[in-house]
Amino acid sequence: MPDILNSMFRNAVLTTFIFFLVFSFTSLQAQNDDARGGYLIGPGDEITGKVLGEPQFDFVATVDEDGRIEVPFFDKPVDARCKTERELRSEISKLLARYLKNPQLSLRVTKRNSRPPVSIYGEVRQQQQVELTRRAYLLELISFAGGVTEKSGGVVQVFRPRPPLCSTPDGQNDWAVSKDAGLGVPSRMYSLASLRQGREEANPEILPGDIIVVPKASPVYVTGEVVRPGEISIPEGGLPLTQAIAMASGITREAKTKNVKIYRRKTGSAEPEVITVNLDEIKKGAVAEPMLMPFDIVEVDKAKKSIGDILLEAVTGIPSRIPIPIRPF
Repeated sequence: MPDILNSMFRNAVLTTFIFFLVFSFTSLQAQNDDARGGYLIGPGDEITGKVLGEPQFDFVATVDEDGRIEVPFFDKPVDARCKTERELRSEISKLLARYLKNPQLSLRVTKRNSRPPVSIYGEVRQQQQVELTRRAYLLELISFAGGVTEKSGGVVQVFRPRPPLCSTPDGQNDWAVSKDAGLGVPSRMYSLASLRQGREEANPEILPGDIIVVPKASPVYVTGEVVRPGEISIPEGGLPLTQAIAMASGITREAKTKNVKIYRRKTGSAEPEVITVNLDEIKKGAVAEPMLMPFDIVEVDKAKKSIGDILLEAVTGIPSRIPIPIRPF
């Protein structure tokens, strides 16, 4: 009996929690719509108007490319672009007053076709397109896509291929093309770390038609006398040399720790820059540990075998290639 009561209590709590989430989401959507004054009408939207007791004035109209609609008995089209339902209803009611006494007009946007979806691509768990019916921000949409993957870099890029349908007075959403970016589409880069910290400047409003891309982290390559040579992604915050080696499962007994080489791309040259590092000195704290750059190649050379190693292999048959764990210093 107590088990049944416990089960009923858990179900009641779960139901209450789900109801609270749904109610909170609905309330949030309403608050956001109210904060912006309601949905702003645009080209392609379908508007339905009905006049109480005067069916000849009823209409269903589609907003044209210029943002206007045709209303029965009106000499000119009515401008609907960037107006809310309330604003458009008030304007049309005033025009109807020329023909009717105290007209009772109900007006609704019955089809929202003016908003292209937001596309979310790259290193997110669920790449998808999202239809915006209210105000939304970058962090919310990244979360809606399941968050970023382990292979994501430390940034997210937002492209704005079309200008805002309705510009704000401060012009904050009107992005210009950056000459340095080398792209013909306005875009901005944001730090994922700043986004997680809740910094307002890293969490812009996302508009219909925006494209959100979370790039894959740049790779480095660890080769030579490590247990698992291969590609390693640079995590957010950077990648120290010893951490990269640890992620390759450490060095082997044959590793030449005093002469680890980092091959780095050099701008304007086909020959890479060669950086020689002593892991033993880094471990002692005698020298600073280098941070790896995108596309660095880390090569751990093979040390010459000592006479003791050669004799040990000959007697035991056990090779000296045994992994030695290494931790980031």
